[in-house]
Amino acid sequence: MSQKKKKLTLMILMLNMFITMGGVGIVIPVLPSYLDIFGVGGEVYGTLIAVFALAQFLFSPLAGTLSDRFGRKVFIVGGLIIYGISQLLFGIATEVWILYLGRFLSGFGAAFIMTTIMAYVADITTVEERGKGMGLIGAAISLGFMIGPGLGGFLANVNLHFPFFLAGFVSLAAALLSFIILPNVQPQVDETVKNAPRENLINQLIRSVKTPYFVILIVVFTFSFGISNFQSTLSMFLTYKFDYTATDIAIVITVGGFAGVVLQMFIIDKLFKRFGEMKVILINLVVAAITMVAMVYVGGFFIILAVATLFQIATVFIRPAVNTLISKFAGNEQGFAAGMNNAYMSLGNMIGPALAGVLLEWHLSIPFILGAVILLGCFGLAYVWTVKKSPHLLSPTTDSK
Repeated sequence: MSQKKKKLTLMILMLNMFITMGGVGIVIPVLPSYLDIFGVGGEVYGTLIAVFALAQFLFSPLAGTLSDRFGRKVFIVGGLIIYGISQLLFGIATEVWILYLGRFLSGFGAAFIMTTIMAYVADITTVEERGKGMGLIGAAISLGFMIGPGLGGFLANVNLHFPFFLAGFVSLAAALLSFIILPNVQPQVDETVKNAPRENLINQLIRSVKTPYFVILIVVFTFSFGISNFQSTLSMFLTYKFDYTATDIAIVITVGGFAGVVLQMFIIDKLFKRFGEMKVILINLVVAAITMVAMVYVGGFFIILAVATLFQIATVFIRPAVNTLISKFAGNEQGFAAGMNNAYMSLGNMIGPALAGVLLEWHLSIPFILGAVILLGCFGLAYVWTVKKSPHLLSPTTDSK
């Protein structure tokens, strides 16, 4: 693939990821007020987020293996269509069970979009380009989280249903654009992999234990579990403790997201080359844990804004670093590796918000303290494994294959 075509392809993939994550983000500031219509609160809030993650967990491995066999494009387009329909369904819901159905379908669509996009990036980049490519996708994720909540918060002042309708129609438009423009690149997969018998989810999870990047997958799970405690409860925390409006919450999330996007686009590749992905992961796990604890004790809008921004900066460095490491280890099974990566992430995102929603009803501070403890445990696991098994990962620009 020529460099010009590769840049266009990356732009389309970034757009699709931005739209997907923008659709996720648009829910965050709107959902507390939206749930008031149905007369429900914190527990439903947490479980709705968990249902999205459950669907991702169930279908991400399938998306990875299917895209290894049949190509990436069809699953990106199909995922966008399902995702768009699910957002429209959420917007027209009249019963709580319809909200759950909408979120499950959103997770199903997102599983195919996100898993396949990560594998697609690995297909069209060299090992040397991998960090930059994953960083650009990470920037699209951060931009989606930035624009989504901001847009959702402001549109909610007009009509609480409107943000979901907008997300749905934009996703469907992205599916059409991808169908027309996105190249149908054949994955670089051995025939033995392509023709292997299809495995169920349990067997795929068992196989993941035998991969050289299994401990990194455990880091993905624990990191996602800890981070989701913060992300899933921040809106409720700010609403209940400080009486923040949807617009206030949108500003807090948007500023942090903007900082993350800028740093990912212009700095993250330099950090990977200077320090290596593992050092970036370890340092930012500690930073994220500290900011989670700080959120419990700080007060004042601008101090809260600064702490939340620092947290988001730390997390946007961790995600592409993890994605890049796993991709380097994956060899010719990029779809499988991306599926496992997304599955372990989704498992953490599923358990974290469900538990955080319950803990939030008990005490506002507990989800943040628990999240910090888990992140520090994740740091310990990653550090010990790296020192004992893969010390070369602490050197910059390491080829892990």
